[in-house]
Formats: sequence, C-alpha cells, structure tokens
Amino acid sequence: MMAREHPGLRATVTAGPGTGQVDLLSEYERTLLSMDIAEIEASLVLAEELHFGRTAERLHMPQPRVSRLVSALEHRIGGALFERTSRRVRLTPLGRRLLGQLQPVYGQLVAALEDARAAAKVTEGVLRIGFSPTSSTAALTRLAGAFEDRHPGCRAVLDGVSNVDPYSRLRRGELDVLVNWLAVDEPDLTVGPALEYRERVLAVASTDPLAGRQSVSVEDLADREVALMIPPFPPALYDAIMPPRTPSGREICRAQEVHGIHELVALVAQGRIVHPTAAGIPMFIRDDVVLVPMSGLPPLPLGLIWCTAHDNARIQALAATVRALRQGADSRRRSIGE
Repeated sequence: MMAREHPGLRATVTAGPGTGQVDLLSEYERTLLSMDIAEIEASLVLAEELHFGRTAERLHMPQPRVSRLVSALEHRIGGALFERTSRRVRLTPLGRRLLGQLQPVYGQLVAALEDARAAAKVTEGVLRIGFSPTSSTAALTRLAGAFEDRHPGCRAVLDGVSNVDPYSRLRRGELDVLVNWLAVDEPDLTVGPALEYRERVLAVASTDPLAGRQSVSVEDLADREVALMIPPFPPALYDAIMPPRTPSGREICRAQEVHGIHELVALVAQGRIVHPTAAGIPMFIRDDVVLVPMSGLPPLPLGLIWCTAHDNARIQALAATVRALRQGADSRRRSIGE
C-alpha cells in the first residue's frame, strides 16, 4: 500500500498496487481537475496572442469573457499567469511554466476527441447483434445479410441472450444492439425501428379445452393461470406479453413462478398454465402445444434496442437497413393488394 501526500497539504490518498481501482484525489487535485476546458483554451490562446482583443476574436467570444476565464484559472492555481498593463500583456514565470506544460496535454485531448468523433462515424468493423430465443432466426438472417450487403466493410455477428434477462449484456457493452420485442421502459435504452409485427396467439396444451377453439379472446385469460415472471425479466415487457388485467378490468392470475423460457414451455405442455405469446416462436412449435389465435391484444413489434450511450454509426446503419426492409415489405404488400 502506498500513501501519497501533496506538499503543504494534509489530505492523503492511498493506492493499492494491482487493485485496478482509481486512486482517490486530494482536495487540491480535485481543484485542479475541476478546471473548465474553456479556461485552459482561453489562457493558451492569450499566451500566443498576448492581446485580449485578438484572443477574443480567435475564440469568437466577448473580450470580458476571456478576462473572466483567465482570471478563473489564475484563482484556481493561486497565482498570476499574466502581467497586465494598459499597454501590454505578458506571461509571468508561473504562467510560462504552467501553460508550457498544458499545451501538449491540451493538444492530446483535442486529438483524442477528434479521433473518437471520427471513430463514431465509421461503419466498418464488427456489429454484435443480440437476440433472444423467442426471436425469428429467419428474420435475423435476412437482416444480417441485408446489412452486410449494404455495408461490405462491416460484419454482423449474431449472439443469443437470455430471454429472462435480455438487457444486461447490452449494458455491459458485450453487444452493440439487441433484436427483441419493442416493449421497453428503460431510461438508458433507445427503442429503434421495428423489423416485423407478430400477431398474438395463446399457447395451450394439446389436451386443453381451448386447443379446439378457432380463436380465443384476451378475456379468456381471466379464467386461467399464466406465468409469474420474476426479476430481472423487464416489467414493461412482462405487461406487454401478459397484461395484469383484461381490457374489461378482470385480473389475470400470474401464479406459476417461471425462471426461463424452456420451463415456461414445459408448464404449458403439461397443462398447468396457458401463455399469451406471439406467432412464429420456434420453441412453441411442438406436438403437445397448440397455438390458438387470440384477439384483444395488439401485435408485438420485434425490432432494435440499444444503449443510448453506446450509439454509433454501425448501429444507425443497421437501423437504416431495418427501415429499408420494412419499406420494401410494405411496398410488396401494397402491390399484392392492388
């Protein structure tokens, strides 16, 4: 363990080698790091121009603001960086020392920001697309193929996620974008365009009385038990798939605790629960489960979700591909209708 103390200060910070943790800063160090970039920029330009008027012109700001920024930096440092008279401005020894050291650091900061800005605009590279077991693999394959055709320098990699915890890998940065049901109420996530809309069906055991019906209503759910999905299953997604009440206000009994999609399908096949879902989900296509068309719930949109803070050009390119695919599908439907 190392102790580090700034000369003249009692505040001590400790750093444990190999801990992977950032050292705590002293009050003095926090003061230095709280500098406004504008203060540094104004002082660096003034050090070159040695004239407040020309400095203000270069920075496209009023001269009084330049004076305030320079004075604020001097206050933080605790000493004068410039000598000011009515005739001239010149650097003090302290100013020459500090600004000489800040100039390369500021240049590196600007270069890093420019590099990040350029990288954010690049579509080339790998785009990691997550999908849940309930997603249509055919739709995903079409999307990945269309995306790579439109962007030859980019490769789409498909990777499955847990259907009960779909957002964790997205938030950890292990995935760039997720294809899942667009029923999202998460402040850090962006809901993108829909790839397709799925009609609603009710999954029941083949021996269930409802299995012989031509269709059912969401009101029929009030007489049956459905799955009780536990966290981290997203609440908004839960309510969209299995609403807590029917449109008439009758309570839907969420009774059977479920920890995963395969357990849920097994409970349906055993006749212990019924499950409102969307058409075309692969794991429900089996001999002991019947999918009955269901009215009273809107189609479920399947589309893109990503972390707002992780947005980049590749994600936007994928979103544009989804929109193009949807537009093409809509045009074909209109042509058939005509």
